[in-house]
Amino acid sequence: MKPLSRIAAVAGMALVGGISSAFAGDTFDAVKERGEVICGVHTGLYGFGAPDEKGNWTGLDIDMCRAVADAVFGDATKVKYVPLSAQARLTALQSGEVDILSRNTTWTLSRDTANGLNFTVTTYYDGQGFMVKKDLDLKSALELEGATICVQTGTTTEVNLADYFRANNMKFTPVTIEKYEEVTAAYLSGRCDAITSDASQLAAIRANDTPDPADHVILPEIISKEPLAPAVRHGDDQWFDIVRWSIFATMEAEEKGVTSANVEEAKKSTDPTVQRLVGATPGMGANLGLDEAWAFNIIKQVGNYGEIYERNVGMDSKLELPRGLNAMWTKGGLMYSPAFR
Repeated sequence: MKPLSRIAAVAGMALVGGISSAFAGDTFDAVKERGEVICGVHTGLYGFGAPDEKGNWTGLDIDMCRAVADAVFGDATKVKYVPLSAQARLTALQSGEVDILSRNTTWTLSRDTANGLNFTVTTYYDGQGFMVKKDLDLKSALELEGATICVQTGTTTEVNLADYFRANNMKFTPVTIEKYEEVTAAYLSGRCDAITSDASQLAAIRANDTPDPADHVILPEIISKEPLAPAVRHGDDQWFDIVRWSIFATMEAEEKGVTSANVEEAKKSTDPTVQRLVGATPGMGANLGLDEAWAFNIIKQVGNYGEIYERNVGMDSKLELPRGLNAMWTKGGLMYSPAFR
């Protein structure tokens, strides 16, 4: 490398460092001064993040944003939702356009390092699958040799698709489209034999976008690990802690049987963990720089993780997704909160 190039490279790194440090430690103060949390969300994915018929945002990812607003303000409504495409989502968080990215985003090494993101807690353990029309009479993804497959660009899905077919020595023709809605439309119009995405997203498409869900089949193969997690920027530990522990609070509440309906009564519990969780024993809020009722407010207004799951993607929703890996660790799943002490 020539000396001038080396100087330019060092200057470039200093500039990047300056941009990063401009946000470091500032998010919590900025949120409080602004009076709301700005949350980057999906443009419209039923069960995870989408406006309802009245324009109110709902979904599992939305409830994570609401939980953070509750922790900070004691009011789950103090959130501004910014719909983001798959291509724009990481940049929006990096640049400071949003405070949190809660948009069914897969936690990967490169995103956690090179992209400058800190993933907080996995809120949904997912995996990539394939959906086809029932009349194709396919039983396995291994029967997709030579198929045309719709896939969204700017996602881990595109790479996983190529890896799966290469590993199985199969050929396919990708139909790559940038917007989620257009990918779905292309599949439904018959432009491709199959559509691939996270299995939860395929379930949402089948339940919410198809004329008759029974005409579509999600094949049994899951070809990747897709831990979906809200993310914040590198370099802001307090904000990272607040977002992470707001999510953990919903999980600890489910494990301890504390719900939106009984959280008031839980203040009288003799369980030391429950006392700390709901603020009856002080200390947890102070450690985060929050009011001692921060977790109580989350549980009261948003609910525990089980309540959040069931109404958005579980048996109380059109998706009817079983808990599976997303059950609490005490029931064979992976959901687990560190200790509240």
